[in-house]
Amino acid sequence: MASVHFLYKHEGFSGSIKNFTRDFVVTEIDIAGNLVSTSTIPEDVPGCSVVEKAIEPSSQLDLIPKSENTACKSSDCSPPSPESSDLGVILGQMISEKLEQFASSLKHGGPPELSLGCFTDKHQRSNVHRAVKLRYPFLMTTTDQCEIKVKESPDYKELVQLVSEMEADAFCRFTDAKLSGSSYTFLPDDDRGHRTAVHRFLCRRFGKLVETKSLTDQEGRTSICVRLRERRMPAKKRTAEDCRQEDIYTAFTLCKENLETLEAISYMAAELGVLPSDFTYAGIKDKRAITYQSMVVKKVTPERLKEKAAAFEKRGMRLFAVRSVGEPLRLGRLRGNHFDIVVRDVKPYIYDGLDPLAYTDHLVKMAVSNVKHGFVNYYGPQRFGVTQSVQSDQIGLALLKEDTVLAVRLFFTPDKRDEPQNRAKRHFLETGNAKESLQLMPESKARERLMLRAMNRFGTGPDGCAQAWLSLPHGTRIFYLHSYCSRVWNEAAAHRLSTLGHGVKRGDLVRQEVTGDGDDGETCTNQIHVVTEEEEREKVYTLEQVQLPMPGNTVKYPENAMGPWYRERLARDGLDHCRFRLSNLKMNVPGCYRPLLAIPRNLDFHLHRERDGADDCACAADRGDGDEEDHDEDHDEDHNEDHDEDHDEDHDEDHDEDVKINLILHFDLLPSVYATVYLREMMKFLVN
Repeated sequence: MASVHFLYKHEGFSGSIKNFTRDFVVTEIDIAGNLVSTSTIPEDVPGCSVVEKAIEPSSQLDLIPKSENTACKSSDCSPPSPESSDLGVILGQMISEKLEQFASSLKHGGPPELSLGCFTDKHQRSNVHRAVKLRYPFLMTTTDQCEIKVKESPDYKELVQLVSEMEADAFCRFTDAKLSGSSYTFLPDDDRGHRTAVHRFLCRRFGKLVETKSLTDQEGRTSICVRLRERRMPAKKRTAEDCRQEDIYTAFTLCKENLETLEAISYMAAELGVLPSDFTYAGIKDKRAITYQSMVVKKVTPERLKEKAAAFEKRGMRLFAVRSVGEPLRLGRLRGNHFDIVVRDVKPYIYDGLDPLAYTDHLVKMAVSNVKHGFVNYYGPQRFGVTQSVQSDQIGLALLKEDTVLAVRLFFTPDKRDEPQNRAKRHFLETGNAKESLQLMPESKARERLMLRAMNRFGTGPDGCAQAWLSLPHGTRIFYLHSYCSRVWNEAAAHRLSTLGHGVKRGDLVRQEVTGDGDDGETCTNQIHVVTEEEEREKVYTLEQVQLPMPGNTVKYPENAMGPWYRERLARDGLDHCRFRLSNLKMNVPGCYRPLLAIPRNLDFHLHRERDGADDCACAADRGDGDEEDHDEDHDEDHNEDHDEDHDEDHDEDHDEDVKINLILHFDLLPSVYATVYLREMMKFLVN
């Protein structure tokens, strides 16, 4: 990272992390606040999905739809109830009246757009869209996040120039209804040129949905008849039961060691014969660690998954708590992560004649005590790829600038290690031959192989490179854009603290809890609030409440010096006019707000001393070794005495040089908060 701003001025200490993968253990905390289970038998009632039981209402996270909503939806579903089409019921009387006034004012130059409010439930939004189109066919509705807006339909506006309002209304209702086998016939039209214009308009705007034909009746009058295009249906009509059998979901806890989450998914997908996108997870976990996380795989039964367990274990993956569930996981559906970390070889400090070990103990305890109150919530180096020649944020920048060719070349830039995947990458950059590079690329490199296969088919030009990116799962593509936005956020955090200080300033953004009356009583929602001059003066908010935006197309920027900083920073990368929406790659970056500070929870730590060459007894991070840790601590004194008796007398003069100090930490962090960043604030530097 280019610049780091520390909150505290303590001296820090040196040590090393991740000497062994067992020194860094990460366990996901599920949405119910529990550590993900490693039991092969769910701890809940037999036959009940652990994932479903863990789902409880939360004001901070969207809930996964209940499993009964995952049944196949047929086009022959029963019509909506009258209540689902009544705007007064759906929107409320006041908004319904505003909508009627808006519709009437369009012909007289009224406002171009109206917000109908926010609707968090997907089915409620569907009802709103359907009801508005049914009542006002000349309007169109759009969804921005969960807010529904309404404006005049450009298709209707163009159609009404060709046919009467009555015909345009009827046609729009016909297309919205999408009733199988239905048709609509316009009024007779003897003007062939005019009919041609109507045909061309309908083909251009509705060609994927309808087909048109001119028909002449017995009286010689010609009309345009519009029919819905036949939809390709399977030979046998699928029932809801058929869909449920096809949409099999198996949940499990994945324990992986020294593997990226996406790399582990690629291995499992290849072994099971499914796509990487068939796996869903709540969050990405560290590579250089032992990690435990929840996953769900589609189209794979628990029995089949268990059959592959031995093959997965050879790749550094173990599976626990394998069971059937009714739905996939959603990214971000977790409360956080629990960490068990060993910082090894904490170096003793010599200061002003004080005992080095005692002074080191003092430094460590002071550092831990300070940082338990919070640290700057930077994205960690692993977000960007610490070992890669080209980091992921650079690829994200190229994608945001819609330079897919450059993004591909950056993606295939090898590092200095002489490994098969690097040789394949180097061959592609030198020759541009995707087919030969694909033959050289190891089977385990699923992302690289998907992209090479696409370029072998579509070429290595801009269109072929776009197809290469589209061959990757959406979550993988969007990761690179988020990586760039994370880099900007890190720089913004350092700039905010170094220029505006550690107090809350006018124009800062804070997350404010707003209480209101909902349908089921009092509800609480969070919204972003801009700090006023009076609030700054009265110190209403603390630095812990300050939020900084991740760049995107829906966020607001601070209304102080940070606002221009964001604009200048994006302009420096050529993104001053970027919409953060890449339609050709099917990606959208709405942006979000990230707390400036993060706070460790449930913190517990202790220093452990061991003699050089003694058995390692500081592995508290290894799962299931708690009893062993207590045993080693009790045995340590006797062990050292025996060790000293066998030592040469000359070496007994200075025992301190033989002592190694390890710091053992246990703590929880919220999602997307980095333990390595917490350690950096505590230690001031890391030796890896």
